[in-house]
Amino acid sequence: MVAGESAHSSILAVSQVMDVELVLVPGDRLTGDALAPALDGVGDRAFAVVATAGSTNLGLVDDLASVAEVCRGHGAWLHVDGAYGGAALAAPSARHRFAGLEHADSFIVDPHKWLFAPFDACALLYRDPSVAKACHAQHADYLEVLYGAEWNPSDYAVHLSRRARGLPLWFSLAAYGAKAYAEAVETCLRTAREAAELVRAAPHVELVLEPELSVVVVRRTGWTEEDYRAWSLDLLRRGEGFAVPSAHRDEPVLRLCIVNTRTTAADVAALLDSMA
Repeated sequence: MVAGESAHSSILAVSQVMDVELVLVPGDRLTGDALAPALDGVGDRAFAVVATAGSTNLGLVDDLASVAEVCRGHGAWLHVDGAYGGAALAAPSARHRFAGLEHADSFIVDPHKWLFAPFDACALLYRDPSVAKACHAQHADYLEVLYGAEWNPSDYAVHLSRRARGLPLWFSLAAYGAKAYAEAVETCLRTAREAAELVRAAPHVELVLEPELSVVVVRRTGWTEEDYRAWSLDLLRRGEGFAVPSAHRDEPVLRLCIVNTRTTAADVAALLDSMA
């Protein structure tokens, strides 16, 4: 299994469960140029590549088009992790960032992260569902009644039975429509852009990366990891916000992830002022 460095923690856990080796491609963003030599180095032992459509930590989208092209050339399955960022597909202004996603063999998005669904829900989509069914379907005498079913969700993932976690999202979509979701995600994207401008204007903080989606990464000049942690916990104790520190290239930073339409630029300004 080959994955970009941004997907390290979650993919490492999966590789351990599946008892397979994991090859990491260095860099904040996976590209075809970086992927090709990694696949060449392991030959036909690489059966899958995991790309990211909006990394949870930085909100970056891999170069999906070039990654998909390399995967086709090597006959490798391409899975795209859009757990957080995939929701931005609902926003016309951000859709271009996901060019190439249509070539993925499988794709996930977690509706509870940025599609306003209750915890926990994960949507898994396949280019060719018959492949997934051939891999995951389980057969036993007590399941005989299910064999002829037109569609059985337990046939498309490793679980045999699980509650219907997608129903809250389905009901919400049915009630409000896709346009409401597009407007909500666009609101978060707009607030993230406004937040980036506030960071640029403040003398005591720096913008680490230009936000692609709704994650704004901030560096407070002169702060240590403990400074970020103490500030974050104090903010939470006062009930004024939930903004957690993170790290980028082994340096402590502040990660602001805007996935609530009620969050405003004024809220972000108050957070930045409290860091002065």
